[in-house]
Amino acid sequence: MKIGFVVNDVMTEKCVYTTTRLAMAAVNMGHESYYLGVGDFVYAPDGSVEAHVRSANGESFDSLKDYLQAVQDDEKESERINLDELDVLLLRNDPADDKADRTWAQTSGILFGQLAASRGVIVLNDPFSLANALNKTYFQHFPEQVRPKTCISRDVKDIKAFIEDQHDKVVIKPLQGSGGQSVFLIGEDEKANLNQMIEAVVRDGFCIAQEYLPGAVDGDVRMFVMNGRPLMKDGKYAAFRRRNDTGDARSNMHSGGKCEPVEITDSMLELVEMVRPKLMEDGMFLVGLDIVDDKLMEINVFSPGGLGSSEQVTGVDFTQVIIQDLERKLKFRSCYGACMRNQNIASL
Repeated sequence: MKIGFVVNDVMTEKCVYTTTRLAMAAVNMGHESYYLGVGDFVYAPDGSVEAHVRSANGESFDSLKDYLQAVQDDEKESERINLDELDVLLLRNDPADDKADRTWAQTSGILFGQLAASRGVIVLNDPFSLANALNKTYFQHFPEQVRPKTCISRDVKDIKAFIEDQHDKVVIKPLQGSGGQSVFLIGEDEKANLNQMIEAVVRDGFCIAQEYLPGAVDGDVRMFVMNGRPLMKDGKYAAFRRRNDTGDARSNMHSGGKCEPVEITDSMLELVEMVRPKLMEDGMFLVGLDIVDDKLMEINVFSPGGLGSSEQVTGVDFTQVIIQDLERKLKFRSCYGACMRNQNIASL
């Protein structure tokens, strides 16, 4: 099986990333992994969709660092391949990372992914649905029962009115963003600087204001969901608690959070069941749910990370389960061919 991994930029990838773990696992299982950045696609004059890729196939690796160094080796030239040669293309780039300096790159992976899918390559997550998930309004399409109270606006008065109505702390953040950037927790002590914080968020677009969930004091839970169901292996869930003891309201790992083991509760499993129909309908193969109490804070459909943290707290490597599921999907494609849409096969 030949698998392409689309990232923001191949040369800035890190060995701790989930993408590195998946790509190396595939190689160690006898498959071929190819890295390409969103700027490496080519639409050729003959109508073929191609890309400049980097790889380190044909051997086994014991170290994520060694594997990625082999992929990023400056002495090796990239090669140009026709994407028709790939069996699977995984869209693992984060459009939010390109929002400031490379606006052209935000949709490139999706658009070329759509071209590849139309030519028979299995593209995950489904690029036609990802086009509707470029910002956090996608979250508002899920049942109201699983979401905290929310206001989305660029008007400072609207946001301030929502904050006053909550009579408690409120979180504000950009509509499009990741990694905890420009996220503020608004309590009584912060209201003196409220205008400046809201303006800092709306400067680059819409602002999301959400009710603060008391359970957030203990961080949040990142749970991986594959094909609409919790990702599991050996009776353990691919999940962990993210906690930040520095006083920072953000618990994500980019903002100083640390991972801890977590017990998956019935309410968490009920949340997964509530969002499963929409995820399946949209062809969302692998997503990350961020859970606080009995609510979802976010649904991450672009390059959800944390498999390394899941392995750290559970002692289980979940990457093989994911690659084996790609093998299963490829069998479906070989049986059904173009009769089965990419959106359907993505979450089977």
